[in-house]
Amino acid sequence: MATSFRSRLKSGETLLGTMATIPSLPTAEILAGIGFDWLFIDGEHGPLTNDSLLALLSGIGDRSATLVRVPTAEEAPIKQILDLGATGIIAPQVNTARQASDVVRFARYSPEGARGVGVGRAHGYGMQFQEYLQRAREETVVVVQAEHRDAVDNIEAIVKVEGIDAILLGPYDLSASYGLMGQLDHPQVVQAIDHVFETSRAAGLAVGMFALNPEALAPFIERGYSLIVSGVDTLHLGQKAIEVHTTLKSYLNPS
Repeated sequence: MATSFRSRLKSGETLLGTMATIPSLPTAEILAGIGFDWLFIDGEHGPLTNDSLLALLSGIGDRSATLVRVPTAEEAPIKQILDLGATGIIAPQVNTARQASDVVRFARYSPEGARGVGVGRAHGYGMQFQEYLQRAREETVVVVQAEHRDAVDNIEAIVKVEGIDAILLGPYDLSASYGLMGQLDHPQVVQAIDHVFETSRAAGLAVGMFALNPEALAPFIERGYSLIVSGVDTLHLGQKAIEVHTTLKSYLNPS
């Protein structure tokens, strides 16, 4: 039996991912087929609806783990996305232990939580209901994002919430909350990120980081961040297209 993504995450394995933001099944299939351990499917920003998420999750299948960032850390989107068959959820803007506790409660079935019972793709549309209930208790991944200065202030309480599997840093929103948008090297932002990392690791939680390119992530991987997300589907496409276009233009006026 294959080791679940959650087990790999909790064991401390470094798991490499990228972000999918557009309702394009071919794009998601390409990314899943490359060999990424997981895809960060962004249901918070951009045009993804439940219909397009269903198409993406169905097309990706078991080729890659799928963690979907819900639009808000509320009950309805969390249970809907899990019922669609996502490996787990990423809850944005979790700034207090109470919010983190609610996320766990919405995402996990009783007795660990109070997730509503419905029938969807995850349950084989009802034909694999009992099998899914058991699998979900063992394999559903719950990630909360620390992306505001309030989360930094409350991180000691947040990491004590039972049922959280990982803390994912949102460095750009975090810097903005300090009035330092994009200044990820500013000492105040660095100190905040370090505090979240050290506190989370001390509590035995995996810690994740997003960056636009692998080079920016290298020092975080070396330090022990294990839930890694590099780049965005639109930028993968756009940046490569720019490279091709620039190269072709250079042939028009050879030096």
